[in-house]
Amino acid sequence: MYDSSRHNPTHGPIGAMSARAVLSSELGPKGSSRIGTLRSDGPLVLRKSNPKGPEPLAHRRPDVARVALAAGTAGPLGGDDYALDVLVGAGSTLVLQEVSAMLVLPGLGGAGSHMAISVTVEAGATFIWLAEPIIAAHRCNHRHDVRIALAPDARMILREEMLLGRHGEAAGDFASRLRVTRGGAALYDQQINFGPGSDGWGGAAVLGKNRAVGSVIAVDPDWSDAVPAALPYDTNAALTPLAGPGVAIGAVAPHSLSLRHLLTRGINELGPPWAI
Repeated sequence: MYDSSRHNPTHGPIGAMSARAVLSSELGPKGSSRIGTLRSDGPLVLRKSNPKGPEPLAHRRPDVARVALAAGTAGPLGGDDYALDVLVGAGSTLVLQEVSAMLVLPGLGGAGSHMAISVTVEAGATFIWLAEPIIAAHRCNHRHDVRIALAPDARMILREEMLLGRHGEAAGDFASRLRVTRGGAALYDQQINFGPGSDGWGGAAVLGKNRAVGSVIAVDPDWSDAVPAALPYDTNAALTPLAGPGVAIGAVAPHSLSLRHLLTRGINELGPPWAI
């Protein structure tokens, strides 16, 4: 699929786009969180927003900074290179929302696309990111890289969901890596690879006939002495403590709706203030 309005004669293949978005939050003088920086290029659109739905930790409070991320163009397509940098300033709370799912599409000549997301959560800050699904369309070739650096007393909850193609189609090649550090030490490092060029998650030993895979990572310094216990709460989903004050919730499912349901169940197993 090719969008004729996308043309970059100086960077990469014809139709390829390069974009960077920068977002930061800070604690205001009255104790409310506010947006410090909000800058984005055409393909990545950042806008201040209101509560979109149920929220763990923030629970639709008016003193929380909220920003929505939307796609300004189709894609990413093969050849595109996107970057998003997020800074959650000390003591502030930032909710990052997404307007819709991300549909990763093939480009001309089989070029790969890439999205790099870097998040820093400073002392006493809270980051809430319940991302919408990433759909790996047939013949795409995409690499998704997320790095999150947490201060020792920071809180975070992150949801990620991947779908193996649109309805009735085979998935393209997709590689994702999520790395979380806390106080500079590794807390979580997960890689997912599927598609015809991969020997990874798409096999029968992992996904079987399922078409959706996702996880939730929750980190809370209050769990330093007692992390929630391991809990296989469904045949295809489990909550697992990390080697630090955090948990990983993982699930596979036949489709997006059932995956979202399983991940929400896992979040609710954590109880207040996480439950939604």
